[in-house]
Amino acid sequence: MQPAEDEFIPTRATLIDRLKNWQDQASWQDFFDTYWKLIYGLARKFGLNEEDAQDVVQDTLVSVANQMPNFKYNPERGSFKSWLRAVIRSRILDHLRKRGKATTVPIHVDSEGSDDSFTLKELPDKNSPNMDELYEQEFQKNVLAAAIARVKRKLDPQKYQIFDCYVNKGWDPEKVAATFKISVNQVYLAKNRITEMIKGEAKRLENEML
Repeated sequence: MQPAEDEFIPTRATLIDRLKNWQDQASWQDFFDTYWKLIYGLARKFGLNEEDAQDVVQDTLVSVANQMPNFKYNPERGSFKSWLRAVIRSRILDHLRKRGKATTVPIHVDSEGSDDSFTLKELPDKNSPNMDELYEQEFQKNVLAAAIARVKRKLDPQKYQIFDCYVNKGWDPEKVAATFKISVNQVYLAKNRITEMIKGEAKRLENEML
């Protein structure tokens, strides 16, 4: 039986409330597991080496942890997703400055406001990456990967293998059915069910960041 969609979608306040408690190690581990690749990937795309990118991940988590106790969700000022983007930007820029690379990246800082509320703006170089665009691309890719990983953990391994062979590896449904000794209809059902589970989990993850 397919889980109800609501099982995957807590309210937007849930994540914020959980992260306010630094002692909630399970929630922080969940946050790290879900978003560290997003932070790391952005750092690498802006020229940082592997070690510095890992440092950006850790520094971002520390910044989030330090600010979460006083963080107040205000939809008029922006989403948690946007706020996190500003924190990541700040930490990346810190490391670029340390390495003397800030001038090689086509962004500059509007320093009005607090450290993590500034705006990084693209300089007039059409061939250079735009931080907002990269963030959105990495965010969507990260959400999908995290959703797949979470759904995979919920499933019997063979059921995910059926889905993987049919959807990701492109096997014919008849070959999948023969390999796993099931009917072709069961292949279709597995594909539809797991696809809906992934969509539901991705929606839940996105809702957490609104």
